[in-house]
Amino acid sequence: MTSATVPAADLLTVPPMGWNSWHAFGCAVDEAGIRQIADALVDTGLRDAGYTYVIVDDGWFHPERAEDGTLRPHPDRFPSGMPALADHLHARGLRLGLYQTPTDRTCAQRAGAYPGSTGSKGHERRDAQTFAAWGVDYLKYDWCCPNGTLAEQQAAFALMRDELAATGRPIVYSINPTSRRTDNTSASADWSDVANLWRTTDNLVATWSTGNQDRQPLGVLEVLDTTAPLSERAAPGRFNDPDMLQVGVPTPEGHPELSLPQVRAHFGMWALLAAPLVLGADLRTLPQPLRAVLAHPAIIAVNQDPLARPARRVRHEDAHDVWVKPLVDDTMVVGLLNRTDRAQRITADRARLGLLDDGTPLAGHDLWTGQRRPIAASLTQELGAHELGLFHVTVADDLA
Repeated sequence: MTSATVPAADLLTVPPMGWNSWHAFGCAVDEAGIRQIADALVDTGLRDAGYTYVIVDDGWFHPERAEDGTLRPHPDRFPSGMPALADHLHARGLRLGLYQTPTDRTCAQRAGAYPGSTGSKGHERRDAQTFAAWGVDYLKYDWCCPNGTLAEQQAAFALMRDELAATGRPIVYSINPTSRRTDNTSASADWSDVANLWRTTDNLVATWSTGNQDRQPLGVLEVLDTTAPLSERAAPGRFNDPDMLQVGVPTPEGHPELSLPQVRAHFGMWALLAAPLVLGADLRTLPQPLRAVLAHPAIIAVNQDPLARPARRVRHEDAHDVWVKPLVDDTMVVGLLNRTDRAQRITADRARLGLLDDGTPLAGHDLWTGQRRPIAASLTQELGAHELGLFHVTVADDLA
């Protein structure tokens, strides 16, 4: 495998931003709902903020393939067909994504929630050609099966990579090797020569912590801790994917909902990680305070920085983390994360941040508030429970 064979490497130089249908619609997804979401992306300004991929997840297809083996959309739910939906989205400045699986059944089919057996196994070339002909811009390819060795996964995901590349259409390739897995082998493997983005854990849910480190459901902290050691694998066009954003997504019963500080920390950490920013909420009813977090221009700019390097965690304790993300202009963004449910003062000295203590005057620009302040020997911030402080650190004269 070589990185040259990864599809859409030139198309996707920074993390993709968009929306996925699963949390809002599940298998009841249909054309009308997708068009309404497209309208919401445009009307709320989220499209202009960068959220352009509209990914139709499991359940979009007819339960049976056509006689020649071709996939087809569900005739009642997508009566206009996928090429028409792609044209509609493209005309609105959006892009179409679809869901499939490299095994014989999709995730919903395997769980008995949707009829049929229409996975891509044995149909990879035909499916890739179908997606290209329809005008698809993004493929979510989800293993969602407890069976199969790592080698079998690698071969299956590489096969679709090559078939997508052979179509000549630039299609962003997003894989999930970790769903429903009984171990963490797939998460720890290096997928940077196979896909544009790859899931790093099983499913994330809309809560701060579940205490489950390896099995779903996982909270924000668990996914963050699993993804932290993988930063060196990411680069422009190759991104760790810690799962879609849970902002505005219903919380499973038995777990506390995300508070607004936790929402900001979740969003800010995904920006630091150079992670895909894929929304999962029903945008038609998303409250304005949550939309404001998701559209925050300074935080999005961190995620979309052209260097496309994830932050490194340079300090990790039970109570707090310190993260450093390099930017293309040779400056950095520093994240101070309060992991606890009590307020605390977090300090990171220049050495911890990788800065020389040579007397150069530095300043920190608080990306949440816009305030600027000098940095002497260290960067210090008082943070409330589960808050994330984000600071653009640069030479003080540059912030005057």
